[in-house]
Amino acid sequence: MDIEVIAARLKATAARIGRGAGRPAPSANGQDRPGGPGGPGGPGGPGGPGSPGGQVPTGRQPSRRGQRSDGPSRLRSFDPARIADLEYRAWVGYYLRKWPQVLAASIGLVRAGFGMDWYRTAHGAWLVLRANQLWAPFPDNDPDRALACMRRFYALVKLSYGEPANPARAAELEIGWWRAHRERQHSTELVGPDDELVGSITRLYCYLYDEPAEAVRPAAAHRAMAMDLSDQWVAEGRQADSALLALEHAALVRSYAALLAAVHH
Repeated sequence: MDIEVIAARLKATAARIGRGAGRPAPSANGQDRPGGPGGPGGPGGPGGPGSPGGQVPTGRQPSRRGQRSDGPSRLRSFDPARIADLEYRAWVGYYLRKWPQVLAASIGLVRAGFGMDWYRTAHGAWLVLRANQLWAPFPDNDPDRALACMRRFYALVKLSYGEPANPARAAELEIGWWRAHRERQHSTELVGPDDELVGSITRLYCYLYDEPAEAVRPAAAHRAMAMDLSDQWVAEGRQADSALLALEHAALVRSYAALLAAVHH
């Protein structure tokens, strides 16, 4: 059963959620980054949920101190281009408030990033979607319920792989970079390479992968750059033929290529 079949089965429900929880797309000043689990993919990362979202390879992976002799684990081996493309689709769907598109991309991110069975993949993608919908409104979002959804997501990952050790901590770090992006998005100050958004994504990667900050910071910086390009696209009217979209996609590919280089051992 492929992603398209799963997405089709959930599309009607996602549309109902979108009508109930989604709001008309706010002005450029009221937009925010879709979340997704931390790394590949967020709703994330694979994922993801960041993020929405992207989804992050987390789980039963070897640490730097306990590397497996037979090579990288499944969760440290992912296709950067595939993950980047899925997260890109999730971001575009988020800003156009096309929730079925976000759900379909989230399913792909969770599946590609975590490799769970289809039931848990669909469940995890649903949690990422709901977290994004709860976070999306500005300024009247619901961060506590979004956090609860991401806590459930990481608990689901732990059921499958035994990691992360503390789903609540992983969820806090996930929501932390969503919050940092919102603050950066509405700030009038110039940001540098060590701004809070890059720092918050770096902290999430450090926790999920047990890697030093200097190893994963380049991936975080490229992901933050992709967000800046996406924000500019939103501010300029979200045109389908904008050259910014290709630049955003390329920045995400660089981000996940850098992440793979840091964790693939």
